[in-house]
Amino acid sequence: MGVGEDFSTFCANLAVPATVRSVIADRYRLITRRLNIDFWNVDSGTAHSFYTGSYGRSTAVGATSDVDMVMELPNAVYRQFDQHAGNGQSALLQSVRQSIAATYPSSAVGADGQVVIVPFSDGIRFEVLPGFLNTAGSYNYPDSNAGGKWKTANPKPEIAAIDQMDQACNRNLKMLCRMARAWKAKWDVPISGLLIDTLAYSFIRSYTHRDKSFLYYDFMSRDLFDFLRAQDSTQQYWLSPGAGQYVWRNGNFEYKSTRCYNIATEACSYQGDKYGWTARRKWREIYGTDFPG
Repeated sequence: MGVGEDFSTFCANLAVPATVRSVIADRYRLITRRLNIDFWNVDSGTAHSFYTGSYGRSTAVGATSDVDMVMELPNAVYRQFDQHAGNGQSALLQSVRQSIAATYPSSAVGADGQVVIVPFSDGIRFEVLPGFLNTAGSYNYPDSNAGGKWKTANPKPEIAAIDQMDQACNRNLKMLCRMARAWKAKWDVPISGLLIDTLAYSFIRSYTHRDKSFLYYDFMSRDLFDFLRAQDSTQQYWLSPGAGQYVWRNGNFEYKSTRCYNIATEACSYQGDKYGWTARRKWREIYGTDFPG
């Protein structure tokens, strides 16, 4: 096989399997239904909720464990807990936790600062963020830390921006984000999933080969690492696509980007008839064993 076929296989290996997606969808509907019954008096497994995070942006990989979702609640509930004596945000999270526990009594459902966590024995963990739609189209959500306060999130424009850019570049953006996650896992890079997506978006929107086939994924990998290593190491945050919200740095990712740029540059030197085991070994050094051997 050539470089294009290898990267095609690699990206297929990174996708969340259909069986896992089915399990996630079933649990999502059950959680949503329970909360709709208790807070909206509506029996629906889809209304008032949506996926967020890497799963919602379709940039998660098959090894994903966390599934983020927003559950919109009625504004009357916001007023109730905003006027609550003491930490109303904590009380709201406990109310949501108790509701979900009625569906999953055997799971250790817990409230953790801003979300309700629903862990499952297969390692998948749902993080449910209760939110209240505001007049700006974003969501107010509870933060029970430090006595309690309300914060604002705006995930829908981020999801839409990633979708639109992915369509504009021949579906290459989301696969690039997944490949970067494989690199993060292999190299233990201190970078969040949202920062990966934010930087990949910034990189690909003006990239020369952004709409090319898998045949160009070796160059695209190399050039993404070049883009990452060129970031200002003193910069502390970037603005997310679509929403323009702060995405904070977790640590120095530039050093490992530089190392992998050098490895990728060598791998890219094996073109045509020279492409083979040596190049594959270099890509596996960067991305791990999901890359064909």
